[in-house]
Amino acid sequence: MTKKGSLFVVGIGPGEYEAMTLKAVRTLESCEVIVGYTVYVELIERHFPGRRFCTTPMRQETMRCRLAFEEAGLGQRVAVICSGDAGVYGMAGLVLELSREYPNVNVEIVPGVTAAMSGAALLGAPLMHDFAVISLSDLLTPWEKIEKRLRSAADADFVICLYNPASRKRADYLAKACEILLEYKSPDTVCGVVKCVGREGEERRIMRLGRLGAYEADMFTTVFIGSSQTAKIQESEGNGNGWPWMVTPRGYQI
Repeated sequence: MTKKGSLFVVGIGPGEYEAMTLKAVRTLESCEVIVGYTVYVELIERHFPGRRFCTTPMRQETMRCRLAFEEAGLGQRVAVICSGDAGVYGMAGLVLELSREYPNVNVEIVPGVTAAMSGAALLGAPLMHDFAVISLSDLLTPWEKIEKRLRSAADADFVICLYNPASRKRADYLAKACEILLEYKSPDTVCGVVKCVGREGEERRIMRLGRLGAYEADMFTTVFIGSSQTAKIQESEGNGNGWPWMVTPRGYQI
C-alpha cells in the first residue's frame, strides 16, 4: 500500500522554545497540522505561524491521536506534540498501538527533553548515578503497584524522580509517597523540587525528605529524592547565582 501522509510524535521539552531540540523545531516547521493538548499548543503556537492547530482537552488522548492519523491520512504532514519526551509518559506508545489501524500513514518519533532532565539541570546534578523514574498518577496504574515500585527503588537506594506528584484529586499523594520512602531513607536525605520548568512561575527548591511531604506540589512539579550519597553543595559567593546545588556523586576522584 502506498503511504499517503506522515505523522510525527514530537516531544517539545519543558515548555520554552529554546529548550526544544533542533530536530523537533525543524519537524514542526515542516508540518502543516499540529495536534496537541490545549496547554501544550498554547506554549508553542506563536513560534509556528501558518500551521493549523487542533486541540483536545485532558483525558482525550485516544481521540487526539486518531484525529492526527485522520489528518495524516489525507496526505498531510502532521505532528502530535507532547511535553517533555514523547516516549516518556507521552503519546508515542499510543500512536504506535493505533498505527496498525492506519497502514497508509508513516510514523516517526521525535525525542525531546523530559522533565527529569530539565528539572535536574535546574537543581544541579542529582541524576549522576543510577536513578528510577516513577509516576504517582494512579489514573492508569493502581496505587498498590506504585507503592511497590516506590519501596523497591528506595530499598535499592536509587535516586528517585517523581512525575505527577499531586493534583486536585490527589493532593496527598506526595505526602503518602514520602511516608513510604521514610521507611527506607533518612529524613535528612537531600531532595529537590522544580515547578513549571521553562515557563512562567518557574521554581526550584532543595529540602530534606523529612519536610518534602508538606510541599504543595501539582501536575507541573517534578520531585527528586536523593540517594544516601546525594549532597547539597553551596556555591561560593560571587560564583553564579550563589544558590545551593543538589549533587549525586558519580564517584570520580577529586
